[in-house]
Amino acid sequence: MTMSAGWYLRRLSRMGPGEAVGRAGDAVRRRRWRSLRPDCPRVTGARFTSVLPAGALAAVPPDAAKRLVAEADRLLEGHAAHFGVERADLSDPDWWYDPKTGRRAPRGYAFDMPYRDEDAVGDIKQIWELSRHQYLTVLAAAYALTGDERYAERTAGHLRSWWRTNPPLCGVHWVSGIELGIRLLSWVWIRRLLEGWPGAAELFEDNPVAVAQIWHHQRWLAAFPSRGSSANNHVVAEAAGQSAAACAFGWFPSSARWRAEALRTLERQLRSNTFASGLNRESATEYHGLVLELGLAAVAEADAAGVPVPASIRRVLLRMTDALAAVVDSRLRPPRQGDGDDGHGLVLDGPGTDRWASLLATGDAVFGGLAWWPAVTGTDVRTPLLGALLRPTAPATARPAVRPAHFADAGMTILRGPGEIWCRCDGGPHGFLSIAAHAHADALSVEVRHDGVDVLADPGTYCYHGQPGWRQYFRSTLGHNTLQLDGADQSVSGGPFLWTRHARSRVLVADPSAEGAARWCAEHDGYRHSVHRRRVELTADDRELRMVDEVRGPRRAARLAFHLGPAVTAELVENRAVLSWLRDGEDRSAVLELPERLTWRAHRGETDPPLGWYSAGFGRKEPATTLVGSGFTDSAEGFVTVLRFRG
Repeated sequence: MTMSAGWYLRRLSRMGPGEAVGRAGDAVRRRRWRSLRPDCPRVTGARFTSVLPAGALAAVPPDAAKRLVAEADRLLEGHAAHFGVERADLSDPDWWYDPKTGRRAPRGYAFDMPYRDEDAVGDIKQIWELSRHQYLTVLAAAYALTGDERYAERTAGHLRSWWRTNPPLCGVHWVSGIELGIRLLSWVWIRRLLEGWPGAAELFEDNPVAVAQIWHHQRWLAAFPSRGSSANNHVVAEAAGQSAAACAFGWFPSSARWRAEALRTLERQLRSNTFASGLNRESATEYHGLVLELGLAAVAEADAAGVPVPASIRRVLLRMTDALAAVVDSRLRPPRQGDGDDGHGLVLDGPGTDRWASLLATGDAVFGGLAWWPAVTGTDVRTPLLGALLRPTAPATARPAVRPAHFADAGMTILRGPGEIWCRCDGGPHGFLSIAAHAHADALSVEVRHDGVDVLADPGTYCYHGQPGWRQYFRSTLGHNTLQLDGADQSVSGGPFLWTRHARSRVLVADPSAEGAARWCAEHDGYRHSVHRRRVELTADDRELRMVDEVRGPRRAARLAFHLGPAVTAELVENRAVLSWLRDGEDRSAVLELPERLTWRAHRGETDPPLGWYSAGFGRKEPATTLVGSGFTDSAEGFVTVLRFRG
């Protein structure tokens, strides 16, 4: 995907004057850096002292350690999977190779790389993911837990290979700040976990190549911060990686300045990226998890190094943790809202470890859980290791006495009913900042689960670069459980991470705790000359969810979509669908009574155009049933939908 002149003009239009001037300065600096490449300052007597406290490794639960070691053994055999693509070439990886397309990124000056062009480079996400070195933190953790030097030797071999083939400012791995920030955080933990291995110091602090790489990464991050309309999760990752490295690898004349600047940036950007309620402003749940992981990891490094951390950082992380505890369903699954790319801040666990349960477990260890928090089942490696570094905090802020269900600033409301019915209603802003990069055109959409099973599902994200048709579908209005008018999206897209006009939503009623029936009502103005209003009522006694969609304005063509989860089958007869699925071997069912004034069709796995898909994770998609009703908005009655759970 190459960006047109029109895209650059649209992108420029979303910048303020300060951002435009800053980006112009960045462009000048990039040209200057092409010929001016300073050497790393000479470092003598460097030592790594941010080691794990005694007893930290012994606190790792045996089942979590077993999962981790099993994954490390798979990595030793050269096997891994990223974004739906299985790899068997990791014994000696090619750091520039994309296994999905078979293409190899070109060499050259980093800022000349056409990394958005899949034809020239390959799928950049596939190439970048391996070089975050989070699989190496798994190998290093396996060494720490077992003492088996095979894990340490493989880790060391891959780091030396990467450092040798990716010199500073050469190639695609020096293009994006978030990649450099996360990579630095991985290196800090690799060094920590290899403590006790005889070759650890020789690999890091006594290795001029490693020292130079660490310095050049930090110099890059200090020079090219994400700014203005791009100051979202990327800038948090950059600041977290920079502060972590400056704390743990504080060997350079600039280390104290880098550390202080990074902590100031982290404090400012965590507040900027987070609503007062604790939810992430990008309206994208996976980035809530990423930012929370990055923040906790950065604070852990500062605590380990004895560096004071602004109290506001801990307060934001506390609010984020409480908000996560509030919104998860009965199986500890959070909403599937907005973009998600399976990004993690710190990986110390094998597959099968629940990311969200792990974050809540860490939050409990650091901040203390509240009485209304859901019980956390399962174990992980990260919590005891990260918790061993983090200073336990007595919160200096008020915390919710009961479980919150309405987050007014984020426009999110959670309705809960018997039989573990969970319903997310979206009446919030269209993403974060002027470009709303990770938002979807999903105003007034609902997401409904029963005992953790997606019944009315948010289809997910699937892809970013290289497949514009699929990118457009998964972020479209038709790709969500809401109403589309005249075949258009509620918000106007100017590119894969750019919205040029944002639908404005407002919540009119939010009463999730009403006796007998929880209620919600909101409206948005995304369609010119029309206002779409939706009312939702969840009746406890009847186990019934009732939705009414009303449109004020001229007569318009309408399509109402309901996306079913991949586990749900549907028998559609006219305007009535019988839904069925299995949960823990038991049959479950519901009836969906659809508006009779619309003509209903079931779609599944269609490609031209895409319709009827579910993406469980980035790079993966599977057919799922989507029910679409077509007609016109020519009645004052509105469109009435009733979902009734059986049994």
